[in-house]
Amino acid sequence: MRSSPRLIRVGLTGGIAAGKSAVAELWRDKGAAVIDADVLAREALATGTPTHAAVVREFGNSIVNADGSINRAALGEIVFQNEERRRTLNGLVHPVVRQKQQEMLAALERAEGVAVVVIPLLYEVGAEQEFDCVVTVACSEWTQRARLAAKGFDENQTSARIAAQWPMATKMDRADYVIWNDGSRRILAEQAGIIWNNIKETYHAARQTP
Repeated sequence: MRSSPRLIRVGLTGGIAAGKSAVAELWRDKGAAVIDADVLAREALATGTPTHAAVVREFGNSIVNADGSINRAALGEIVFQNEERRRTLNGLVHPVVRQKQQEMLAALERAEGVAVVVIPLLYEVGAEQEFDCVVTVACSEWTQRARLAAKGFDENQTSARIAAQWPMATKMDRADYVIWNDGSRRILAEQAGIIWNNIKETYHAARQTP
C-alpha cells in the first residue's frame, strides 16, 4: 500500500462507460485533486509530442487527421480489433502517462488532502499497490452497452472495448470500495458522498495513529 504522511491517494477505476469521470467530478467538487489518465493520454498524443510521432510511425498516416492530429476513432478501430496492436499502443503511451502521473502526485505530496487518480486499466497494469485504497465504479453490461450506443458505438465496437478490459466483477472483487452506477445521478452522488466521507475518516485517522 502506497501512502504519505498527509496525502491520501485514491485509485479510481471501473469498466468503460461505468461513470468514473462523473465520480471524479463529484469528488473534485469536494476538494479532491483529480488526475485523469485518459486526459494525460490525450496530452501525450498531442501533435508535436514524441509520443505522437512514435504512434504515427507505428500505425501509419491513416490515423492522422488533415490538421496533423491523431484520429482517435481510426486508431481505436485498429487496436480494439487486435490485442497485439493494442499492447503496442499501450507500450508507447502508458509509460509517458505514468511518468506524468507520478510527477503530479509528487507535486501534491506535501498537501493535506485527497488525490484521486482515474485509471481505467488500474488493475490491468498492476497499479493498485500505489494507492491507499481503490474504488471501482461499476454497472451492468446492459447499461454499458446502452451508454456506448448513445455515444455512437455499434455493437461490434462496444463488444471489443468491453472485452479489452478485465471483467467488471473481477474489478469489484479486488476493490476496497464499489460504487454501483446503474441508476440516477442522485443515487450516484449519494454513494460517492458516503465513500468520500469514509475514505477521509479512515485514512486521516490512520495518519494520526502513532
